[in-house]
Amino acid sequence: MKFYRFDKGYRYLRRYHRIVSVFGKYGFAQFLDQLNLSGFLHIPARLRKAGRPVKNRSVAARLRMALEELGPTFIKLGQLLSTRSFLLPPSFIEELACLQDNVKPVDFESVRQILQDEIGDLSVCFSSFDPNPIASASIAQVYRATLPNGEAVIVKVQRPQLNRLIQVDMDILHDLATLVQRHVEEAEQINPVGMIDELRRSMLLELDFTNEARNIELFAAQHSHNPHVRLPRLYWDLCSPRVITMEYIDGIKVTQFEELRNAGISLQELAHLGAQFIFSQIFDNGFFHADPHPGNLFVTRDGRLAPVDYGIMGRLDQWMIAKISDLTIGLWRRDVELLISVLVDLGALSIDIDHRALQFDLAEYLHRYYGLPLNRIDMRQLLQHGVDLINRHHLHIPANLMLLGKTIGAYEDLARKLDPDFNLLAEIQPFIKKMILRRLDVGKALYESTKTLRDLYDLAKTAPREFEWILRRMRQGRFAIELQHRGIQTFIQEMDRSFNRLSLSLIIAALVIASSMIMMLDRGPLLLGYPFLGMIGYLFAAILGIGLILTILRRGKF
Repeated sequence: MKFYRFDKGYRYLRRYHRIVSVFGKYGFAQFLDQLNLSGFLHIPARLRKAGRPVKNRSVAARLRMALEELGPTFIKLGQLLSTRSFLLPPSFIEELACLQDNVKPVDFESVRQILQDEIGDLSVCFSSFDPNPIASASIAQVYRATLPNGEAVIVKVQRPQLNRLIQVDMDILHDLATLVQRHVEEAEQINPVGMIDELRRSMLLELDFTNEARNIELFAAQHSHNPHVRLPRLYWDLCSPRVITMEYIDGIKVTQFEELRNAGISLQELAHLGAQFIFSQIFDNGFFHADPHPGNLFVTRDGRLAPVDYGIMGRLDQWMIAKISDLTIGLWRRDVELLISVLVDLGALSIDIDHRALQFDLAEYLHRYYGLPLNRIDMRQLLQHGVDLINRHHLHIPANLMLLGKTIGAYEDLARKLDPDFNLLAEIQPFIKKMILRRLDVGKALYESTKTLRDLYDLAKTAPREFEWILRRMRQGRFAIELQHRGIQTFIQEMDRSFNRLSLSLIIAALVIASSMIMMLDRGPLLLGYPFLGMIGYLFAAILGIGLILTILRRGKF
């Protein structure tokens, strides 16, 4: 396997060293060794033990701190892992959900150069521009400015050299994920390469600020009728792939409870309005703000919600919303067969799953909460029991559904801080009923039936022709069935390595035997009284043997 540190230059090697040093600093120096990666990385031991673990900190907290120190790519990886509740213990999920990316701001002259390259001369675009950022994160910095017409705006600017750093990090993470998938048996359920590919797609979208600008525009259009929401206006002529300029909204951070009370805003009413807002995003539009932590949610002085940072958005298409409806109906009616049918459609079940055991556990899960008053159901506990069931049966839940679950869980935590008596299930109930009624709507059912009949008609028209084509190919002897073996490539690679080692062992043995025979003949040129060719043969055999032993030791397998 080729490593990017050799293929693409010094910066890859330097970044590898940095990653290993940081993990060593926080007590994870044995991580690469446990995965048999140290032989591939060729990192000196002193760098893998670059510091002592942070005392009095849990393993989960130290992992979070290491990811924060390594920067935006690893922070996003941690946030992605926090949506995979079935992969890590709850303590790790809670820590990763708290990842912060507040970093020291870069010099304004670097930012000024980016602004001039992207949108033009600052003195022309703005009547004033405060060089001190009001927020500084790992991906961007945010500034206050004033337009020539006097309107107050905020300007979000991407940090310099960010794209290059993220490309290096993604290549390194892909290397490591490939090795984990190849050498760790438990990695099949995790699918590390798929996770890194998903992270790469997400980060490439987030690095193009025009995507975030479009998210803001679409989100604002969908909620323009909501009088309880205040969304910013975009200035497209001052936006680019690395800069976003939008209206400045004066607001209070949602966790500043005392200031909210002083402004005459009811925290209980705010929790209720927030629930209506988030569920409207999910169930009415299928397009939701997927990063609702307190730093991204403000409240205007007149009590309207003002979310910021639209880089991470969740999307649910009509098919997925329909499946969520079916899941909801199955939960509502305690229909285990319907729930399993939906899980099959979602691709959540593995081939070797025990269906009877899954049916039993689902029935038990539903019975545990059936008939309980809403105020006696702990949503966090309900979700945790669901995650336990997912782990037990190795269910593969789609990424957008995991992101949805994380979003709802994050909002419930925030709402309970606003109102200790907040009940998420009571807030979501009207949307569930509306979703079920919409799913059972007669007009929609007729439309779906018409689509099904049209598909059957198309199939009836094309089936005879397709069947005739198959028969013709069979008569001509040109019909072939292609079989795809999952995991066969890894098996072939391992067999290839084994045969290479066996061949090398035979060569070494032949050299030793031939050299011994030459030594016994005592003929030919002599060196120190011994046959020269025999000594050369022993030397070559020793070199090849030592090389073979080192290769085996580096792979950690005999």
